[in-house]
Amino acid sequence: MITVIGSINMDLAVETEIFPKQGETVQGSLFKTIPGGKGANQAVAAARLGSKVRMIGAVGNDSFGKELYQNLQNENVDVSGIVMAENSTGIANILLHNRDNRIIVIPGANYDLDKEMIDRNIHHILESKLVMMQLEIPIDTVEYVLAICKKHEIPVLLNPAPAKNFKKEWMNQITFLTPNETECEVIFGDDWEKVLEEYPNKIIVTLGSEGAAFHDGTSIVRIPGFKTTAVDTTGAGDTFNGAFAHAICSGITMNESIHFANIAASLSVEKFGAQGGMPTLDEVYARLGGQ
Repeated sequence: MITVIGSINMDLAVETEIFPKQGETVQGSLFKTIPGGKGANQAVAAARLGSKVRMIGAVGNDSFGKELYQNLQNENVDVSGIVMAENSTGIANILLHNRDNRIIVIPGANYDLDKEMIDRNIHHILESKLVMMQLEIPIDTVEYVLAICKKHEIPVLLNPAPAKNFKKEWMNQITFLTPNETECEVIFGDDWEKVLEEYPNKIIVTLGSEGAAFHDGTSIVRIPGFKTTAVDTTGAGDTFNGAFAHAICSGITMNESIHFANIAASLSVEKFGAQGGMPTLDEVYARLGGQ
């Protein structure tokens, strides 16, 4: 069982051909409400590949919260760890322009995910083969879960987004850290290749279409990405994390797990929405077979 402890948001996506300047109003070409949140996205990514996944998080007692809860159930994610909180459901305002995105997140109920809620679900955490977290929930909660997992020797995959919330003293409690290039520089302040050398087999830097890299204890290993035509890059990183979690829990090597995750991420950008393009296991194997 993979347990994901993280954010559950409704994405409010607007697409425009003209990015507005300050004070300017422009006409958009598309508006959609799409299930999102980095935690929920990563849970769906792993579940769609066939992993047993449980989600621990919080939504509001509102229409978005009910819709997101049902969506996770439909994706075969165990929702027994999701609570209805006092605050409204978290949202992400996503502006899509020229195959790029800019995102404003309003945490809402996600910041109601506290230590008490973790204690209520600790039996789920102790059953986990891997715990996945991000940084769109309270930092105190992240630290509390890290301490529990360290005590009980449960592996943790932490996706440090947003990077400003990360604390370097967590490194001895984390099994896998998956920043992109920018997040790596924000956290460590150094060239990412130097950072990989300091944390062999622990940090995986994602490089977009260029794939990903890690240090295997001897040298830096670059796992190339799969070239594709991107429709929407939202959720590509979450797909990578969910796919890597699925693969590493299946018992395959770091190299193979990262390659698998790169393929899944490449598939995810070919459709609209963070979860919309997340692939099934058959779709990943089909692309792997076509290489």
